[in-house]
Amino acid sequence: MVVGDVHSPKGGAVNLFVASLSHSWQPFVLITGLLFIGHVAAREGLFESVGQLVARTPGNDLALFAVTMLAVALVTAVLNLDTSVVFMTPVALHAARARSGDDTAFAFGTILMSNAASLLLVGSNLTNMLVFATHPVRGTTFASHMALAWIASVVLTIAVVAWWRRRPLLRRATASREPVRWHLGPGTLSAVVAVALMLATSQPALPIFFLGVVLEGVDLVVRHRVQWTEILRVASPLVVGPLFVVAVLVGWGGRSWQTIGHLVVHSNSLATAAIAGGLSLVINNLPAASLFAGQPIAHPYALLLGLNLGPNAFVTGAMSTMLWFRIVRGEGLAPTMSQFVRIGIPVTLVTLGVASLLV
Repeated sequence: MVVGDVHSPKGGAVNLFVASLSHSWQPFVLITGLLFIGHVAAREGLFESVGQLVARTPGNDLALFAVTMLAVALVTAVLNLDTSVVFMTPVALHAARARSGDDTAFAFGTILMSNAASLLLVGSNLTNMLVFATHPVRGTTFASHMALAWIASVVLTIAVVAWWRRRPLLRRATASREPVRWHLGPGTLSAVVAVALMLATSQPALPIFFLGVVLEGVDLVVRHRVQWTEILRVASPLVVGPLFVVAVLVGWGGRSWQTIGHLVVHSNSLATAAIAGGLSLVINNLPAASLFAGQPIAHPYALLLGLNLGPNAFVTGAMSTMLWFRIVRGEGLAPTMSQFVRIGIPVTLVTLGVASLLV
């Protein structure tokens, strides 16, 4: 029996494994490169400057909340949702606390917005790249399909969370007078380059990864501004590695999920989004994306709505949510699962319902 023989069970299994491996590696390489770029930009003070700027927003805390969430949305779109959760959660809390504002709204708003705003660019969420792994599209094509859904998701997330915390957000507040210090360094410039690459090419993973590696390497070897242990912590191999393995294994065994695949192939956009959202809550959105990678999907953009917006309904939906819990607890908050569900479900239902009509 020849190992590579597609007609043999063993050969077919090997070919499926290789196919799953080939369409799973790029998203994880891209996310690592973006995390490196975000890390360098953070050392340059980019996110601190964003926090100082939004804290100067005039008016009540509702205005500050809206501006802060727009900043979170832009960082998510440019540097992906994991970078946004890691770096923008402290920024949002700092902006709220600088004016003695409602840090609960800003904390929950950050994670809900990070998921909701991860629709615009291919690199904004690992799920985007996994679903389009075997049939990549140019970044401008992807963005044009998702632009209206992205805008709707961003606006509706702000609206629902603001309504939930309307009383504390409507109180009078004084704008911060803290000066804004901008520093245009290699990290910030590289973020601009990364956006251009994600828009202009269909496979930006390797260029962005190498750009991030070079930036961190220069700071490590030439400038001595960072230790290798910190770079390793940013890369998070103990998190990314197991997720990559799970993605490959789920993609390898995806043929066994024939019933779900059949449902998605024959569903309209709203049903596709609902199925993907529900599945993301059961097995997490990254394995769910791997399950559909390489499969013929009638409504791939609607599928991504479910994979990206669905996780806002419960903590099991995305690894970024679990990461967020650790960050906000380190910042002195004690969010509960019941709180997350009470605001997460309304945000999910509203954004998913409206966005499904726009793709």
